[in-house]
Amino acid sequence: MNPSPIGVFDSGLGGLTVAAQILKKLPNEPIIYLADTAHVPYGERPLEEIQGFALDITRFLRSLGCKMVVMACNMSSAVALHPAKEAFTDIPVLGVIEPGVRAAVRLAGDRPIGVMATTGTVSSHAYSKAIHAASPDIDVYEQACPAFVPLVESGKQDSPQAYSAAREYAQILLDGNVGTIILGCTHYPFLFPAIAEAAGPAVTLVDPAEETVIEIEKTLVENDIQCPEGRASDHRFFCTGDPAGFAELGSRFLRSRIDRVEQAVWGVDIGKVLA
Repeated sequence: MNPSPIGVFDSGLGGLTVAAQILKKLPNEPIIYLADTAHVPYGERPLEEIQGFALDITRFLRSLGCKMVVMACNMSSAVALHPAKEAFTDIPVLGVIEPGVRAAVRLAGDRPIGVMATTGTVSSHAYSKAIHAASPDIDVYEQACPAFVPLVESGKQDSPQAYSAAREYAQILLDGNVGTIILGCTHYPFLFPAIAEAAGPAVTLVDPAEETVIEIEKTLVENDIQCPEGRASDHRFFCTGDPAGFAELGSRFLRSRIDRVEQAVWGVDIGKVLA
């Protein structure tokens, strides 16, 4: 048993989809959430830069005593998961790509799988590689959706612009006859109504956040590091940008009030070797 927190991070609000699943399904587990809002969105940044961000944030969360770190960010999972596993061998480090892929392959049948993701995730081909590793014969169509993250980060996930963008992006995948679409960015579940309407009832949407929390629970049990039952969970939230703005939107998306957001400053708190 281990009462230490689970560290969760993303470029912004998207990782709250994973945090919300942890709060719902693992209510005894405390979390420390970090949003790198100083650098959001990650999707259009160079892959090497994102890898550096992710490794520095993992180091920061580990320095705060986290017993596990979850990269609740598809870009970080694509480019930094394996380097982080090699660098931080004393704690489990999990990503969100492989759990989502396992669910999609299970549901796909004989139809292609579609992936909606950021430009960077699509260019990394992380989802295609993971899907073909699991099932080599499945066709995969990946669609970059650059408008989605800015819409979510500005609180416009239910706007006409969101529905219009969803129709545009979904149509390209529907032309490939996909039967399943992976929401390949943790921001995208906040756009679920728009994407579901655009994809239609014959297409199943896969939210990797739901699958990731299953992997988290399994890892906790395998390593015997679950938090003892009956303990009050004390959660902490950090961001690298504006704490007030994150607290306001984050509370809305988490559906739970975030009373305090601490600021982590690049080059002071993160981005240097911490004692």
